[in-house]
Parts: sequence; structure tokens; C-alpha cells
Amino acid sequence: MTRTVRGTVDFSPGARALTTMDASNYRRVPLGVVAPYDSDDVAATLAACREHGVPLVPRGGGTSIAGQATGTGIVLDFTRHMNRLLDLDPETRTARVQPGLVLDTLRAAAVPYGLTFGPDPSTHARCTLGGMIGNNSCGAHSVAWGTTADNTETLDVLAADGTLHHLARGWNTAAPAGHGRTPPGPARTPSGPAGTPPVPDALRTLVDTHLALLRTGYPTLPRRISGYALDALLPEHGTDLARAWCGSEGTLGVLTEARVRLVEAPPARALAVFGYADESEAAEAAAGLLPFAPLTVEGMAADLVPDSASLPRGGAWLFAETGGADPAEAAHRARLLAGAAGALDARVVTDPAAQRALWRVREDAAGTATRGPDGAEAWPGWEDVAVPPARLGPYLREFRALLADHGLHGTPYGHFGEGCVHARIDFDLLSAPGIAVFRRFSEELAHLVVAHGGSLSGEHGDGQARAELLPVMYGPELTGLFAQVKAVWDPDDLLNPGILVRPAKLDENLRFAVLPREPVDVAFGYPQDGGDFSAAVRRCVGVAKCREPGGTHGTSVMCPSFRATGAEEHSTRGRARLLHEMLAGEVVTGGWRAPEVRDALDLCLSCKGCRSDCPVGVDMATYKAEFLHHHYAGRLRPASHYALGRLPAWLRAAAPLARPLNAVARLRPLTSLALRLAGLTPERPLPALAARPLRVGEEGAPPPGTRPVLLWPDTFGRHLDPHIPRAARRVLADAGLHATTPPPWLNGAGVCCGLTYVSTGQLDAARRVMRRTLDAVDAVDAVDAVDAVGGVGADADAGVGAGGGAGASGSAGAGGGPRAGTGTAPGEASASTPILVLEPSCAAALRTDLPELLPDDPRAARLAARVRTFAQVLEEEAAPGWEPPRIAASVVGQTHCHQHAVLGDAAERRLRARAGLSGELSGGCCGLAGNFGFERGHYATSVACAEDQLLPAVRAAEPEAVILADGYSCRTQLSHLSPRTGRHLAEVLADALPARTP
Repeated sequence: MTRTVRGTVDFSPGARALTTMDASNYRRVPLGVVAPYDSDDVAATLAACREHGVPLVPRGGGTSIAGQATGTGIVLDFTRHMNRLLDLDPETRTARVQPGLVLDTLRAAAVPYGLTFGPDPSTHARCTLGGMIGNNSCGAHSVAWGTTADNTETLDVLAADGTLHHLARGWNTAAPAGHGRTPPGPARTPSGPAGTPPVPDALRTLVDTHLALLRTGYPTLPRRISGYALDALLPEHGTDLARAWCGSEGTLGVLTEARVRLVEAPPARALAVFGYADESEAAEAAAGLLPFAPLTVEGMAADLVPDSASLPRGGAWLFAETGGADPAEAAHRARLLAGAAGALDARVVTDPAAQRALWRVREDAAGTATRGPDGAEAWPGWEDVAVPPARLGPYLREFRALLADHGLHGTPYGHFGEGCVHARIDFDLLSAPGIAVFRRFSEELAHLVVAHGGSLSGEHGDGQARAELLPVMYGPELTGLFAQVKAVWDPDDLLNPGILVRPAKLDENLRFAVLPREPVDVAFGYPQDGGDFSAAVRRCVGVAKCREPGGTHGTSVMCPSFRATGAEEHSTRGRARLLHEMLAGEVVTGGWRAPEVRDALDLCLSCKGCRSDCPVGVDMATYKAEFLHHHYAGRLRPASHYALGRLPAWLRAAAPLARPLNAVARLRPLTSLALRLAGLTPERPLPALAARPLRVGEEGAPPPGTRPVLLWPDTFGRHLDPHIPRAARRVLADAGLHATTPPPWLNGAGVCCGLTYVSTGQLDAARRVMRRTLDAVDAVDAVDAVDAVGGVGADADAGVGAGGGAGASGSAGAGGGPRAGTGTAPGEASASTPILVLEPSCAAALRTDLPELLPDDPRAARLAARVRTFAQVLEEEAAPGWEPPRIAASVVGQTHCHQHAVLGDAAERRLRARAGLSGELSGGCCGLAGNFGFERGHYATSVACAEDQLLPAVRAAEPEAVILADGYSCRTQLSHLSPRTGRHLAEVLADALPARTP
């Protein structure tokens, strides 16, 4: 095949493992993956599959939730090469697209003309037009603009026999020569093999002989997606071949090109959010909003909203969007909706940023629904039932009752304005009894849906999840006709077999069956997954938010390596799939030593962005550390692991020799040799050691009346950037706080968060370092407790006086407010004194890695609860009435990825606002990411990550703008790639303090 295909042909275990699953419950192992370069490649692949009797499965973004994007033969990946927008004509309001084009790319190209593509699934940033056409996708705006089939004009498809068909209105499917080919070439005839009639003639015969069945066999509702849309071939419906082919899920032919219709986008929009007691009341209200012609009417229940503070009062909500020529008209229409909504509470939002934030709550529901409030896993399978909108309220009540009858739980959400309901349900798909319940429930629910006049699929297609039950909806005669149509297009059943026609059973090919039944021996505690590494890996359900392309993403971080390379194996989902297959041991057979997993994880920056940005909380940084721990157990590691993983020890040893070592580092030949031996990239200079590292005791004795803060001596602040903790001390002193650095014996024992050991997978060493740290902090707390009772004094060098004031006041603890005052019992104050960690990566390690690596040591959780960022300490502990200095400047830069993921930046935003610092920091990752950007082979990816958001933002900044970068890695990356200097917020505030501040 490689001799005839210009694109990518990959039969490796890694490529196969990446495509065993989509976003469904199902798993099928392909023979290989072909990424076609053009339609000739598609034809050549089809020919090879015909010759060898191998199935073929077209695949776009791989976010299908019914199993139709998986297969046992060749998977066609259109996202790699056939992903172009070929033409956009604003006059005719049409666009010509290849199947791998991502929807948001098309929408962005249409924006300058005031146009958009109407259907917009929640996966709009990563789903492809080919996948949308295959599934007849809909999205939130189908109330106004219909389904993908409603917005498709023509399709160019290859049938299984290799014939090319140009599908439009009418029975003639012949394509003009060269149409839709890259490059142009001779057209194939639409005639079939010798002795068989051409496809359109055979279809016409079937339609003409089943007119009555086609006119009476389909329910009437806006979201009928199940089965083949053969009624579109009726003469009264215009004999629309393109519309009939939409939703065929890759079973009738392979799409190579499409012309789609665009719609006029309203210049202004408003969002009205209405609160109701429950989702049934919301559903009953939804139909009443339709006469006002809203753009959307979406619904969701409170179970799916982690924080409902931004929403109106209620237990369920409707999101109704309106459009207008200007904001005033859009808002007026939204207020009209509010008057008719009959809601408990309502909110009309006109600010675009606030609207985006609210829409994100709705779009993330597909991920947040996969974990219940109690941590229980929930799965698709009955994700998108649709009933007539007027029947939605009663249907939801019976749906809830059916769940209860089977001991199941699920929270409905979805497109209430069109009667379409999504629900992830806590099926037990790991045991035979649980799978039996899954089958019984599915069969009963199918009958319930049909009783309400509904469709088994209202958006995402039938796939394997529902196709077995299509006879319940359509009866045997119409489903038999589906099989005849399939035989016309694909007589040998090569195209996506097991889907729609002669379907696999709904409880076969479940993706969980191959996972180990016993817990896997691991180092981390995985507290959110019951200590089960398999359950942690199962978190990835394939919604692929991590595949959003580079560009502007607000404050999101995930997934910087995918944004840099565009390769599935460098996405969070791709890596989770490889880990799943590693545990399965069928395709990836090397276990913890598997090179496929190692190579995919090599470009994971351990940014932790997925921990917060992934809707289901996949934590690839932890999984990578776990994998490296096992992968290198008992054998030699890469040199960079020794050089960078043990950085705290090296820097402590080098501190007395800082000046001569810095001089040697300026000798390029010696530096090059050292970098090569250490496994580091030659493109970066070695960081300079601080000539005057942070000294314990240099803060002096605490002034009377000040409150204590323990200033964590992180490796970067102590040995590389000590001016930052010194600046922080000045600001803290101005706020009535005294920052104490732990005493020398504590530092000599190597007090450390363990971050560098964790990120390189040296988890045994990390635990030793962490235990020493806990012992040392205990010792400090004990000394401070004695000091608080006995008045030992202010011996700063011994580290006693610094803690001596600790008994004077208490801390509110994690997430608490200002300190309560004095008079706490001996020992209480010192053990709850906040620990200020200026380096975000170290703070994140103490908050998460520490308790998760030492889950059986209660001291770890207690220390984690004391960790505070600079802004949090000032907000919680500063003297009453204290205000930061006013700076009145704009800021750009980047919120540290670990802070974004673990700590949040709400306090930092408030502190910046109080100081008069305006502007937003970008998301993404700087790309240096601790050891990552210094390791050999990572430089190009590191730079590409910086180019995603950080460097463009800095280049666009005004000369007087402040460049904020609280992380050492972020500042270092800027120093290597930009003439602008990044600064910690503490530095900026300290420089603005009055000169009299001590």
C-alpha cells in the first residue's frame, strides 16, 4: 500500500493503539491506519481493502460516542492531510471542504463575511466536517439552523467498488471530470461492476417500490438521526441524495469532499439563563420559548455544575441565546424570553466574555457527566435520545423512574428546545451482572423512547450502541430496507461493518473487558480513583478537548504538546489510549517497558493542564511520572534524569562555588561538553547561580505585632532567583507580616517539595525527600510551639525567633479567611501557620504530589492544606486595611500552568486589580516546563509551545507593559526567546513600595 498511497501508512502497534477507541464504550482493534493525502489515496486504499477483503472505517476527530469511529480493518484518518478549506464563497454562502477540516477552522474563515456554519456540537473546536456529515451532527444552534444534513448541498463520495459519486438533488450522481480531486484527474464512472446496475438506478428502484413505507415509517420530530434518511429520496422531498447520505456513519461510502451551506451570523448575541426546580420543569418550559425564535434552548441539571454561583437560583437551567442587529436588540429579545420562561430566577447576559464562560459550563457537561458527585463512573450509551419537544417533560420523568427501577443514576442535559437529551449513566460495565443490567435497561428505554414518538439517536448516530435496537423504532420492514440500501452501496460489507446494518450487539466489544481485574501496583495513591490506576486511565472517555488546536484559548493550558505537533499521540487522549492498551497487553505488549508509551510521553510537558482543563480530570503529569518510575526501575536512566531530577542536591553542593562555576559556564566549549554529558539541549545556556543565595536568618527578628508566615525555601528562589523571595519579604512586611525562612539544619537536610524527582519519575527518591521534609517541618512547628509558650527569644540564626511569634495568631487553614486573632493554644498556631510558596510548580507539588505520593501519612495532607501562594497570603493574612501599592499599568504574560491547574489564580487576579494592574494573562504553557525544555530533543517543541500564546502576547505588548511570569521556567523561557524580561508579581509590587519600607 505504501507504493500507491502518498499519505501516511502506519501499521505499528502505537498507531493501532491510538485508534482502538473513540468516545464511546467500545473498542475494536484495527490492522492499521492510513492518513490519505488526497482522494486518489482514498481510492487506492479502497482498492487494497477490496482486494484483500479488509474492512475500512473513515474517521475524523474520533469523538463519536456510539462506536462508529472504530473498526477491525483499516482506519482512514482524515485529520492529518485532507483537512483543508478548499473554497469559501460569500456570495452563494457556501464552502467547499475536505472531510478532515475542523469545524472551528471553517467558522473562523467565515467570520469576516458575517457568516457561520450553523450546526455546532460542543466539540466544535476539534470535530471535523466529515465526522459531522457521517453522524448528521447538530449542536446547540439547530433550533435556528438545523442539522448538518440541513446545511449540506453536495457530497463527493467513493462507493466500496471505487466509483465516484457527486451527490446532490436528483438521481444523476456523475461528477464532472476532476471534481473534488487533489490534484485533478479523470473522473470515475458511477456505474457498478459488470452485471450490476449503477448505484443511483438501484436506489431509485428501491425507493419507487417502497414509497408508502418511506412516507409512513419515520417519526416526525426535529432530531430524528437514527437509521438511514431514505425519506429524503422521496420526490416530494426533492430526491436529495446528499441529505439521504448524511448520517450513514461511513457505511455507504467514503466522503472525499463536500459543499456546505453557511448562514448569516447575528452581529450581536445575548444569553438568557433561567432557573427551575428540576430538569422536567425546565423541559416543559423549553417548548414555550420556541415561538420567540431563539437561537438555542439548552438544558442541564445542577448535578453537572461544580460551581453554580454564576447561574440563577434553581436545580436545573435553560440556556437560551438570542441574536440581533446590535446588543440592544439581542438583549431585548432575551428579555422577551425571560417574560415567557416561567422560571424561578433568570439572568440576561450581554457581555461576550461572560457568555463564553457560561457556555463553557454547558459544553463541558459531556465530560463532567462522566463522574458523579460521589466519584462513580458514568458512561455513554444513551447519550442523545430525542422525543418531540412537547413530550420532553413527561419523558424525563419516566426516564428517571426507569433509572431508579434498575438502580442506576444519570443526569439529563442537552438540547431541550428540540427534545434531545444527553445522559451519562453509571452502568457497571466491568462485571457480567452489570452488563446484563445495561442490556435490559437499553431494551426497555428503547421502547420508552418509541412510545413517546422519539428517535433512539437525536444527534450522535446509532453506531454499535443503538443499531441493534433500530427494529424497535422502525420495524423489521424498514430496517430490512436499510440492509438493501447498504448492499447497493457496499455489497461486500467492507465499509464500517457492524454499524447500522447487521450490527454488532450493544454489549459486545466493550472497551473495559481487556483491562486488568486486579489493582495495578503503583506508587501514587490516586485518591480520586480509589487507588486504582486502571480507573484513573479509564477517566479518558475520548471527548478530546485536549485536541483543540493552537491559537487563542483564553486561560486554558491543555494540551501544549498537541498544539505544537498536531499528532494524536501527543494529546492527552492519545497518551491515555496508549496507557489503556498497555494495561490491556494485546496491541501494546511491553507493559511498563513499552517503547510506544515511552515515546508518546516523552513530549508530555507535565504541565498538569489536563488535571483542570480535561472535563474528566485526566492527570497525565502524574501518569507520566508513574510510568517513568516503572519504566526505569532497576536500570540506567537518561542522563538528564540525573542532572535535572536531582537538581536541588546539585545546586546545594554548587552554592559555595557559585562565582567560579558561573565563570566556567561562560566558556562555550566546556559548557557544550557538560550539556552533552548531562543529556541537555545545546541550544540553551546553563542558568547562572546566585552569587548571594537566600540565607536563612537574613530576614531578622520579627517586629512587634507582625504575624508569621513560613517562606518556603524553594530551590529556584534560594539558588537561582533569590531576589524574588527578598522582594516578597518587603511586600509582606508592608502588609504586617514577617516571613521566616526555615533554619539551616532544615535546609541542610534537603527540605524540598520533590518536584524535580517526581517529574523525572524518581518516585522512591521523591518519597524519601518528602518524608525528610515532613520531619523537618514537624521539628520547626515543635520548636515554634515551645517558643510560643516559653518566650525563647529571637535567635534568627537558629530559626527560633522567627517562629517565636507564631503562637500569637491562628490561620483559617486552606481556603479560609483572615486570621481570627490571638490566644490560641500552644502549638496550634505554629502548626497552622501558612506556608508561602513563591514558585507555583513547587506549591502545586506540595498541594498534590506530596499527599498523593504519601497517602498514608496524615502529615502530608496537613502540610498541603497550609500551602499558599503569594496573593493568597496577602489576601488572608495581611493587616486590616492594608492595600498594595498602586501601579496603574497594563500586564501581559502567562499564568503558570501548575498554578492554573492546581492552585487557581483568583487571588492573583484580585491582587492585581487592587494594585491597578490591568489586562489578562494568557493561557497555554511557556514550553520550558521545568526539566522538559532543557532536555535534549525537546527544544523545537518547547519553542513551539511558547509560540502558541506566550510569545505572541509579549510581542504585542506595549513597551511600558509589565511582563508577569511567576514561574522560574516561564521567566527563563522568556530570557531565552524574547528581549522582554518576565517578573514575579512580588517583584513588581516591591518596586512600587515607598522607599521607607524596611
